[in-house]
Amino acid sequence: MTEQIHLHAQIPAAAAGRRLDQVLAELFPEYSRSRLQQWVRAGDVRVEGAVVAARYKVFGGERVDISAELPLDGEVEAEPIALDVRYCDAHLLVINKPAGLVVHPAAGNPRGTLQNALLHYEPALAALPRAGIVHRLDKDTSGLMVVARSLRAHQSLVAQLQARTVQRQYQALALGEVTAGGRVEAPIGRHPRDRLRMAVVAGGKPALTHYRVLERLPGCTLLLARLESGRTHQIRVHMASIRHPLIGDPLYGGRGRLPRALSAFSRQALHAWRLQLQHPLSGDTLDWEAGLPDDFCALLAQLRAS
Repeated sequence: MTEQIHLHAQIPAAAAGRRLDQVLAELFPEYSRSRLQQWVRAGDVRVEGAVVAARYKVFGGERVDISAELPLDGEVEAEPIALDVRYCDAHLLVINKPAGLVVHPAAGNPRGTLQNALLHYEPALAALPRAGIVHRLDKDTSGLMVVARSLRAHQSLVAQLQARTVQRQYQALALGEVTAGGRVEAPIGRHPRDRLRMAVVAGGKPALTHYRVLERLPGCTLLLARLESGRTHQIRVHMASIRHPLIGDPLYGGRGRLPRALSAFSRQALHAWRLQLQHPLSGDTLDWEAGLPDDFCALLAQLRAS
């Protein structure tokens, strides 16, 4: 089985003089560089409408279009994994994902994922790309996700995500005292040396995060964050870039000299609290909220009592 991929981007002016495959790896960090090079060689990547070689040196400002097929990694097995379903109709499914649940099967995680659970919950989802999953949360981020139950809903949700009309709000516990609300507007791409991490990099994908203070606590600040883009690890990278990494973040945070309650929290303190979108058929605006999970609530209670 394959999934049809359609990607579009404009090469930043700052990338002028660099190889196309290098720039593509930063523009589309969710795909490996080898996969992108394969698509270039196959003629699936066009720059200003023309097929070019991977070693092509970009000028900056060009439009890049990718239309390619992504092979799916074999058949994903259905597994009886409990789901916290917050909404369900003929076209949509909204899930409150727990921390620790991986969204897609991959090397090292072929089973026990949200996709496996969805196929057990509704076997007909096998007819949709990735069982109807149109966006994702990191393994250790909890909260709301929407899943398509029909092809029409899948197409609508993908279009809404691309148009940035899906509203996503998160609650996050950041290290240190954040004095006031603000915004971080900084491009995000693959870290130049550590492929497991993302970073604020020149030539990365545009990314904008708004945040405001909900509560100040000993050694940290509870924030409400709103995304205007959906880059990998966006809130985690942006908050770390302004020296307020998320508590418990294994990639972007520090654990040195933290109060015991904070150093003992074993995952990034990030929860997808609110989700708003348009129904793919009726066009009505739908809105869901999911309260903080037990471990997050326990940490806040401990901090408030200290």
